[in-house]
Amino acid sequence: MLAKLHQDHLNIARLLDLLKSKLNAINEERPVDYALVRDVIDYLLEVADKYHHPKEDLIYDYYLKYRLVEGEVSQRLQLEHACLAETGTQLKEMVEMILLDAVIPLDQFTAKLAQFIILQEGHMNYEEGVVFPHLRDALTEDDWRQLEQQWQNRAIGDPLFGPEVSQHFQELARRLSLPAS
Repeated sequence: MLAKLHQDHLNIARLLDLLKSKLNAINEERPVDYALVRDVIDYLLEVADKYHHPKEDLIYDYYLKYRLVEGEVSQRLQLEHACLAETGTQLKEMVEMILLDAVIPLDQFTAKLAQFIILQEGHMNYEEGVVFPHLRDALTEDDWRQLEQQWQNRAIGDPLFGPEVSQHFQELARRLSLPAS
């Protein structure tokens, strides 16, 4: 399960690199495909809400139930997940307004986009550097089997990096040179 979450992080990092390139283009006053920016944010919100964060929460809740953990650590992931969702939703709303030709101050948009990227990267770095190694050390093979069993009942396919790319993300897959379904 952690290997899959790590792969998710690598995929998210690719998308964050794409967002960084769009942020640089905006700052350099080059044209930007805002529909592509919206698609990246859509993907990050959809997969985070429906798949990635629920899987992390399942593992961490299980860990908290059976292991003694300090309070600060036990709440940080949930707070960061909520902050990422809120910032992502605000950013998506801004992009939608831009696509509808509404006037959005560019400095506000670039600040929100930069904040979103920084939050995503900081969150992944915390999980990869602190949380995942701790879980690897603390949970047994039996624990992982139980978690896998629990997750199987809720698993959904990744709409971009999974075996089939959803129609909504076809253009994004093309831009990332992923095989389309």
